[in-house]
Amino acid sequence: MIDLDDVHLTLASPAGPVTILRGIDLEVEAGTSLSVVGPSGSGKSSLLAIIGGIERATSGRVVVCRQDLGLLDEDALALFRRRHIGIIFQAFHLVQGMTAIENVALPMELARRPGAMARAGELLEEVGLSHRTEHYPAQLSGGEQQRVALARALANEPDLLLTDEPTGNLDAATGEGIVNLLFRRLAETGATLVLITHDRELAGRCDRVVTMRDGRIVSDTLQSRVVPA
Repeated sequence: MIDLDDVHLTLASPAGPVTILRGIDLEVEAGTSLSVVGPSGSGKSSLLAIIGGIERATSGRVVVCRQDLGLLDEDALALFRRRHIGIIFQAFHLVQGMTAIENVALPMELARRPGAMARAGELLEEVGLSHRTEHYPAQLSGGEQQRVALARALANEPDLLLTDEPTGNLDAATGEGIVNLLFRRLAETGATLVLITHDRELAGRCDRVVTMRDGRIVSDTLQSRVVPA
């Protein structure tokens, strides 16, 4: 599903080049869940952007869903994301001029899937926002925008779901419900999950936990699972 080989990322800044990722090697099997933890500035969000084809690696090889992303131009990358990847950004990135239901329907309409609006309504009901379908992002709280972003990410039933602090703007009860929905959908669809979180309890629900520091992976732990008798 994901294969990163010696991935580096260096970005320009007014003070000169800044190295963000320093030789990342990572494999993630299809149908598994991986959490990425570490201090702020360790490169977690940049790693997610590389996997999602939003940021291009300075060097190294990035293969996602059997596709070498380095071989795709920007149009092909956009089409690839539409077909295979759902992304929940920490800053939501909802379209401000669209209602909640229109935001969720958008990726399905771009993919020319029938019944986009009806399906968007169902997804908003799943995340507890059936009463907010016609509201614009500016009329929604941060937690509500987060839930719209989750519904939108699930819209095209992606093979890979990338999430950056999925419960960061939610209260404990709502966050628990959203996480349960997220993992339930993964179990139903067999999708792969990569999530960034500072919540160790949430990280512990994933199959693996990767810890980053200073642009490097410093530990990679396979979680133990207790199988009921």
